[in-house]
Amino acid sequence: MNFEIIGNIINIETIAVGSSIREVERLRKTYGSGRWRKLKGTGTIRLDNGTICEAELHWYEAHGIGKKEIKIKFILSE
Repeated sequence: MNFEIIGNIINIETIAVGSSIREVERLRKTYGSGRWRKLKGTGTIRLDNGTICEAELHWYEAHGIGKKEIKIKFILSE
């Protein structure tokens, strides 16, 4: 599902760091070495069909590399 993040992501929490991330080896191969973290937060998004809603988002992030693979975990409200 394609979407666009509108505004800022709030209530950011770290879910996992380093070797606690199941995908860490793939992330290192794909994006490079770094201190990888898996994070979650809440943000306002716009879906492909134009619907604007609040959703919980999950993504991976490393210093110097940035946010990668942002995905919608679930929609909170429409």
